[in-house]
Amino acid sequence: MSSRLIALIAVIIVFGALTAQALLDVGYFGIFEIQIQTWSGMQVFTDLAIMCVLAVIWMVRDAKTSGVNAWPFVVMTLVAGAFGPLFYLVARELKAGATQTA
Repeated sequence: MSSRLIALIAVIIVFGALTAQALLDVGYFGIFEIQIQTWSGMQVFTDLAIMCVLAVIWMVRDAKTSGVNAWPFVVMTLVAGAFGPLFYLVARELKAGATQTA
């Protein structure tokens, strides 16, 4: 298992724990409600939306060369934000590792 894959899994676990705590605290829609209450929250929300769009564009383009189907991760990005690109990177890393060992 590569150090890159280990780092990605660690980020997913820690970010997943933070996300779970936030969902337990305010719920799925509560996360968005809090962000639109202030200008600074709107800025953070807009920044996340821009980054998710850029990540989706990158995943779709990168999938052509990596051989990973990007669409499940695109949907995941639309529903769960940064989890989509994180899991795409894991799938990409696993695909690259499988190709190297074959």
